[in-house]
Amino acid sequence: MISLKNVTLRRGAKVLLDGVSATIQPGEHVGLVGRNGAGKSSLFALLRGSLHEDAGDFSLPAQWRVAEVAQEMPETGESATDFVLQGDSRLEQLRQALGQAEQRGDGMAIAQAHADLGDAGAHDAEARAQSLILGLGFQVAQLQQPVNGFSGGWRMRLQLARALMSPSDLLLLDEPTNHLDLDALVWLEAWLKRYAGTLIVISHDREFLDAVTGVTLHIEHAQLTRYGGNYSRFEELRAQQLVLQQSAYERQQDKIAHLQRFIDRFKAKATKARQAQSRVKQIERMEKIAPVLASADFQFIFREPANLPNPMLAITDAAFGYRDDAGGEKVILRGVNRSVLAGQRIGILGANGQGKSTLVKTIAREMAPLAGAVTEGKGLTIGYFAQQELDVLRPGDDPLQHMVRLARELGLEAASEAREQELRNHLGSFNFTGDMVRQPVGSMSGGEKARLVLAMIVWQRPNLLLLDEPTNHLDLVTREALALALGDFDGTVMLVSHDRALLRAVCEDFWLVGAGTVAPFNGDLDTYQRYLLEESRRLREAAREQQDASAPLQAAARAPAASGREQRKASAQARQQLAQRTRPLRQELARIDARLAALTGERTDLEERLSAPLPPAEIAECGRRLKACNDEIDTLEERWLELSEAIEALEAEALAE
Repeated sequence: MISLKNVTLRRGAKVLLDGVSATIQPGEHVGLVGRNGAGKSSLFALLRGSLHEDAGDFSLPAQWRVAEVAQEMPETGESATDFVLQGDSRLEQLRQALGQAEQRGDGMAIAQAHADLGDAGAHDAEARAQSLILGLGFQVAQLQQPVNGFSGGWRMRLQLARALMSPSDLLLLDEPTNHLDLDALVWLEAWLKRYAGTLIVISHDREFLDAVTGVTLHIEHAQLTRYGGNYSRFEELRAQQLVLQQSAYERQQDKIAHLQRFIDRFKAKATKARQAQSRVKQIERMEKIAPVLASADFQFIFREPANLPNPMLAITDAAFGYRDDAGGEKVILRGVNRSVLAGQRIGILGANGQGKSTLVKTIAREMAPLAGAVTEGKGLTIGYFAQQELDVLRPGDDPLQHMVRLARELGLEAASEAREQELRNHLGSFNFTGDMVRQPVGSMSGGEKARLVLAMIVWQRPNLLLLDEPTNHLDLVTREALALALGDFDGTVMLVSHDRALLRAVCEDFWLVGAGTVAPFNGDLDTYQRYLLEESRRLREAAREQQDASAPLQAAARAPAASGREQRKASAQARQQLAQRTRPLRQELARIDARLAALTGERTDLEERLSAPLPPAEIAECGRRLKACNDEIDTLEERWLELSEAIEALEAEALAE
């Protein structure tokens, strides 16, 4: 197990952990939470061995293999598959040993190397690596593309896949969802739930933490506290603890006040001096209980829009995409016909690369439609949060310069001292105080840049908010502040996000971007998650089929080919056997899908009934039935995942044979 006993950890003069003790048992999945700057990354550095404790005892089993995501951007011409395969360092060592044995002509060493490679899973290593890559959102055609041909965000996904490929006893993940879309995030959750080793994860995604962790470690005021349960359970337990602490503090203060009154009254009297002195010592010996200090949580609001055109905009027979340097058109979405109404809350769903950001950028006037029309309502004012904050920020300018320029663009005179002070006050409400208003944006953290973009959007007083992954660098407190502000916003919201808690809190309608078009999605986020897992499985099957197609060519290079008839016969027998083994599982899967669809419809009906006035008895009955529906849905979804994993395991086994 991992053990910390009275550990003190410093970074420079700052004490991050002060005499903390905690244990993590093998196989536990732990969420590490705390405010930015509390010391989470430094604790990770201690766990990986790049930082040492300043006092106390820290121990981690010497034989444990530790895996984590490398932070440097990979620069290599290797294919994506080969790059991820190298995450299994044991496999790489054995392959090198086999090559050396073959060069020496050492038969015994060759035989041993082959046996060791079999034990290390070499027979299906490529299939496992490609399964990881596809699960994280890549396409089959990208499996053999060079790593340095991908953009930065995609390379970091390959680093994540490489870490997952590495056999490990301890897996450290620091904000693993930052570069992921919702489809890849759902897949990663399912993978981590099956991970048998010890997992410690830092994340600002509430639903992700709830799904993959069962223990929470909280860093606050240089102390480390362990809570049994996921993040939601941690919040409940912590709230109870704070109430008890405040109550105990108040009782102690009452007792101290009572003793102090006796001391003040009788300390000057000779007959009572000894008793007064005894009470002084009693107060001194008390272990003081600290008061619960109110956290200065970040909050903001969107100002009321000046007007609300209805419809906000209408898209007619539109084609969206971009033009290359030669002037050629690359159409990503075509035949788009959608309207956006005043007050709508639209969540934009879709697998990565399907065109979500293209849709948002076109509506935001960053790109022109290739065909058709986007007709804006009179008085439309757009507040746009770009997925890459620097799309709207200038690295060399400071926050105040950004606000002054924005005020001038809006036709406001910002030169006067009064106007500048107003802008400073506005920035201060987003935690840009003192010298921070003059700090170049390029030197700021991702979270600070995101807050500046939000400050600029609020100042514009928009009636349509276009938000493309606004939570990528926000901590949990700021995410909750954003959800509350969006909930109170009177205008229209169009949101692309992998943060399901935010989507659930804000969105009432969903659009699905995929297969080259935009269509309404008739379902909730739970339905969409099942759709994504099914789509991920389909891509992995396509990759296996592609590998099967190339297998005869690979075999021909190793041994004389069997006759075409024999190959076809063996392949047909293998497919028939696989179909027989998976048929009952697929049948049960189909029954579950049908039942889930019925339950989802029933749940929607019950929720609608409960939103209307009903007699008390009917409310109670609807409430009981709604709980039963939710419980059955949870059970069926767990079984759905088990069946999907069992089918994948059988297919992988058949592929290995």
